[in-house]
Amino acid sequence: MNNTKWWQTAVIYQIYPRSFQDSDGDGIGDLRGIINRLDYLEQLGITAIWLSPVYKSPNDDNGYDISNYQEIMSEFGTMEDMDELIERAKLRNIRIIMDLVVNHTSDEHPWFIEARKGKDNPYRNYYIWRDPVNGGVPNSLRSTFSGSAWEFDEASGQYYLHLFSRRQPDLNWENSKVRQEVWDMMNFWLDKGVGGFRMDVIDLVGKIPDQEITGNGPKLHEYLQDMNRETFGKHDVLTVGETWGATPEVAKLYSDPDRNELSMVFQFEHIGLDQQDGGEKWDLKPLDVSELKQVLAKWQTELGNAGWNSLFWNNHDLPRIVSRWGDDKQYRVQSSKMFAILLHLMKGTPYIYQGEEIGMTNYPIQEISEAQDIETINMYQERIAEGYAKEDIIHSINVKGRDNARTPVQWDHSPNGGFTTGEPWLHVNPNYKEINMEANLKDPDSVFHCYRKLIELRKNNPIVVWGDFELLTRVPDQVFMYFRRYEGETWLVTANFSREATTLELPETGQAGEFIIGNYTRDDVDFKQLQLQPYEAFAVKLA
Repeated sequence: MNNTKWWQTAVIYQIYPRSFQDSDGDGIGDLRGIINRLDYLEQLGITAIWLSPVYKSPNDDNGYDISNYQEIMSEFGTMEDMDELIERAKLRNIRIIMDLVVNHTSDEHPWFIEARKGKDNPYRNYYIWRDPVNGGVPNSLRSTFSGSAWEFDEASGQYYLHLFSRRQPDLNWENSKVRQEVWDMMNFWLDKGVGGFRMDVIDLVGKIPDQEITGNGPKLHEYLQDMNRETFGKHDVLTVGETWGATPEVAKLYSDPDRNELSMVFQFEHIGLDQQDGGEKWDLKPLDVSELKQVLAKWQTELGNAGWNSLFWNNHDLPRIVSRWGDDKQYRVQSSKMFAILLHLMKGTPYIYQGEEIGMTNYPIQEISEAQDIETINMYQERIAEGYAKEDIIHSINVKGRDNARTPVQWDHSPNGGFTTGEPWLHVNPNYKEINMEANLKDPDSVFHCYRKLIELRKNNPIVVWGDFELLTRVPDQVFMYFRRYEGETWLVTANFSREATTLELPETGQAGEFIIGNYTRDDVDFKQLQLQPYEAFAVKLA
């Protein structure tokens, strides 16, 4: 292929540092813990680590509220540790991708401390301030974390905007000085040799608050083109934007190589399929597998060569997919592998969230006192006040809450799963004695070894990276089948999204040849009468 980029053949592994590995016994994961686990990640075969924020932060939103972009949070270590992580990862051909959080800062950032001193302060215009309207909030913009997006500042008699926590004031991107500060900070990290940036809620930086426009504002792409030109465009790095409302057409604006913006975006259309229409993420409905097939197929085909896909089921904001849409009890191993096989053989760059590769599960809570996440706690209080039943709210939290992804990684069967010798910052899932890295590494049929093989297949087979995608439509709703085709070669990928065995007839598919990977032992694949086991998934080369 012409103009191929390293990130098109890559597999990315997301680390949520607080929960990955504690090296000093304080119950909080840290950079030294990550350094100590690089051999494990090298064995898995990943290309790069996306590191959730490690910058200095008061931790109102677990590090997504940054008080200094060029210092490391003391709980995580020092800048020397960070430099060592970058270098030691590089020795293993692993790049470090930083989390870029520039829609907002912490209210403890020096810029905001200055801005609060008065309307005449030179930093005042780094943030978004408005006068009261009729004695109240400027307009009806809402915070993602519940309530108004406007917070009153007594001292100056004005409101400031915060689309997230009130302790996360939004930066004013219309101010060219703010943009220059961001460029300088990005270049600081690029000069250290990082492999790129994952850009937190980047679709919000073009907001026009007075018109209540938050996502995809009219100047957004102009800002991103400036960013590309002034920072990472001079480097061979990966950039991925978090864009919650993106359609394929919008995604092309971000990721068409001719536009000089980003490498790719995270789109979340598939993630919203178990949410009631018009509701919030907590308003649940069952997944319709036929909808999932249509959404994923659309993103596989509609970007064409004018964009690039990111492939993911999980991240630090999402519950674990095996608990959400699989079976985390009887068929935990089979359904964990099914999700992996289905996703990793699609076109795009796959992202693995820590613990996903061993089949870690959600951890249900009984009481809100067990929750740590600000979004969860705010929603609980808001819905209790609105008269929702406590049991219903807790059920929604156990299905969709962000703490599900943030329980500490389960390394072995020792106390706290080998995550820490101290008191962990968040409860460890009690199933760590059964589900852990050590047990996975010893078992050749484990979830880990399935992921390792999928990463190898991507590295060694151009069809996985470049092949065309075609969804098979004449199959039962719960069966997800697709072709990949490249230079005369065809693979067929099959997944049964059900705990029920299924039989189907596909005589027109052709003759099965080499068996590539699967989550059950198979002697052959007979398309005249194909019997699929519960949550069975496999890929075969067609003869």
